[in-house]
Amino acid sequence: MKGIIDRFEGQMAVIEFEGRIMKNIPKALLPAEAREGDVIDEEKGSFHVNKEETRQRRAEIQKLLDNLWESE
Repeated sequence: MKGIIDRFEGQMAVIEFEGRIMKNIPKALLPAEAREGDVIDEEKGSFHVNKEETRQRRAEIQKLLDNLWESE
C-alpha cells in the first residue's frame, strides 16, 4: 500500500494512504530518513521510502509552482 507522509506530530507520522485514508503511524516504524512529503510503501507492516516516486512527485509539484508564478 502506498502513502504520503503528510506531517509529523510528536512521535507519530500522519500518512495519507490511497483513498484519502489518514493513519497515524509511530515514527519509530519509519526509516530514519523519512520526511514530510515522502512517498511511503507499506508491505506486511514494514515501511520504506520510495525514493523514485518521491523525486517524481516533488518535480511535478515544483513544475506546477513554477507555472503558477509564470502566469502572473
